[in-house]
Order: sequence, then structure tokens, then C-alpha cells
Amino acid sequence: MPYAMVQIPKTLATDPGLPAPRAQGTPPLPPSPPHAVPTSADVARLAGVSRATVSYVLNKTRAVRISEPTRRRVHAAARELGYVPHAAARSLRAGHSRMVLMPAPDFPVGPLYSRFIAELQCALSRLDYTVVQYGTPGPHDDEAARAWAELRPVAVLVPGSGLGPRGVAVLKRSGARAVVTLGPESVEGAHALLMDHQAVGHRAARHLYERGRRRIGVVMPRETGLELFSAPRLAGVRRALRGTGATVTELPLAHEEESAARLAARWRDLGLDAVFTYNDEYAMLLMAALRDEGVAVPGETAVIGADDLMLGRLLRPRLSTVRIALPSGRDLAELVDRVVRDPATAPEQRKALGASVVHREST
Repeated sequence: MPYAMVQIPKTLATDPGLPAPRAQGTPPLPPSPPHAVPTSADVARLAGVSRATVSYVLNKTRAVRISEPTRRRVHAAARELGYVPHAAARSLRAGHSRMVLMPAPDFPVGPLYSRFIAELQCALSRLDYTVVQYGTPGPHDDEAARAWAELRPVAVLVPGSGLGPRGVAVLKRSGARAVVTLGPESVEGAHALLMDHQAVGHRAARHLYERGRRRIGVVMPRETGLELFSAPRLAGVRRALRGTGATVTELPLAHEEESAARLAARWRDLGLDAVFTYNDEYAMLLMAALRDEGVAVPGETAVIGADDLMLGRLLRPRLSTVRIALPSGRDLAELVDRVVRDPATAPEQRKALGASVVHREST
């Protein structure tokens, strides 16, 4: 196949706005030099202050008093130059980072927990910590702690269970000054916020029993990870009804309309007159399916959820629920800050879950 000769127009070849064509064999042009990374010295020159002052201002050093006009001048210069402090260098000077690591929970996170995490992150940010959520698949065990330790956090907040004393030791040897667990049990060497989910089930069951219900179902979510909460809630129901003659029936349920429809279709065969649905989201799902099957709530079956979500108040009938009081994100942030400042603080255990029934029309 013959080749066609293409002639480059003279105007194109000599256009000063375009690179001239290179002859064959000519080495490629070197890449354009990258823009210089701004330094604290550049910020200091632009702001008319010393490098030490720049360091004090941008690292929020509290031991040195800097006037507010000087602070504004330094921040304005840093913004103009696009300068940000080097986190690794700052950590070396301080002997630790300002990173608080939160391993991502391996269970579905609902609105209540999301609000708690948002409040905690905001409170830690105000105390000059950087919150990093670390997504590790699998359980939060001692092996996972090694991966967290590689990031050299100053504090680690571990939701759920699985972390053991060896994992706590690994984290502390790597420089973590505060290790806090949020779960049903304490761990040696760590501070603990104890979540008593049995109390949630206990309150729900006592409420149903006091309303005259004796054949009580308990929704057990099929979603992986939620057994950490559903199992103790079921245990709380059983404890509340022990010796009363009331029966307890476990009801596996996926958070899907099809799963709820299948359960509702056989509801009358189950002979239940009440159900604790694990939380408000499962309650709303099941109540819609029961309505489609013509099962009257609360006439045939009383329904109680947990979490006290706003949507439960908008349902008709309005949803009875167990209101859960999570710990204050601000209080937890202050605990982290206190332990970071004094790592020798003896590990504390705090009960961090309150539960109370809100009676509405569904029961």
C-alpha cells in the first residue's frame, strides 16, 4: 500500500504559539519544571514575620501568645501561596501526630449512629485533631490493629468488638496515647464506653407485657454485623419475660420489601400478638407489609421499634419505640484529648447507653 506524503503548512510550522516539528532522531524536550512547593520561609517573607511565628500560628501552639492581626496576616499569606504544614514533620517535632483513627464499623450504620459520629468528628476538629475513618474489611481484631498502627495515630476509637489486649498493646507501642472501645465489653488497657443493648430489648419487652401482650416476636436482622446488637437485645427480651409465661419467637428478617412481605404473609399462622422489631427502620418495613396483608396494628399485633427516629412519628399509627441515649460526642472528644495529654491516665469504663420507652399508638 503506497504511503501518502503530508506537507505541513508553513503557517502551522512557524506559528509561534505552537511547538516546531522535531526532526527524526531528535531527543524529546525535557519536561517543564514543576512549580516550587511553597515553604514556611516563603510564608514568613510574605507576612513579614519570622519562620517561628509561622510555625506557632499554623500549628496552633498555645504556649506562645501571638496577636490576632499577626495571625490573620500569616493565614492570609499561607492561603495566597497555597502553603499547608507538613503533617509528618509536625508529628516528628511533637513526638506524635494529631490523627484520631476510627476504623469503619463492619455493620450497617443507621441515622442515630451517624449523628453521633458527626458530633464526635466536629468536637475533635475543634480540639485540633484530624479524624480519619479507616475502612478495614473484616473484624476489628488484633491483626487489624497492626494495620491501624502503621498510620501512627495519636488515638484510636474502635466501634464494635473483637479488639483484644494484644491489639491495644500494639497500638500503644506504635505511639497511640488513647485507645477507646465502643462496645458491650471492656478490653484490658483501653478506655471503654460500654453499650448495654440488653437494656433496649428489656425495656421493649416489659412495655409489651405491661400492655397485655403474651406472644411476642423479636425481629433478628439478617444483615451481617448487626448480630452484635440484635443478639443482646434478644437476650434482654428473654430476661424481661423470664417466668411470666409469655413466649418469645425469633423472626429473621432482611431489610428488603420482599422479605417483609413473606413474613407478613404467614403472620397469622405464627399467632403473635406483638413484635419488637430491633429498630424503627425494621418496624416501618414490617408495618407496611402487615398493612398490605390486612393485619391491624395495634389491634391484632402491637409493634415497637427502637432509636426514636422522626419518621416513626410520621407513621399512622405512630410508632412506639425505645429511645436510645448515645454518649455525647463532645464528652468523648474531651476524654480523648485528656488521655492524649496524660497517657498515664488509668483506663476508665463508662456506661454509655440509656434506654427509655416512648409509648405511642402502635402499642
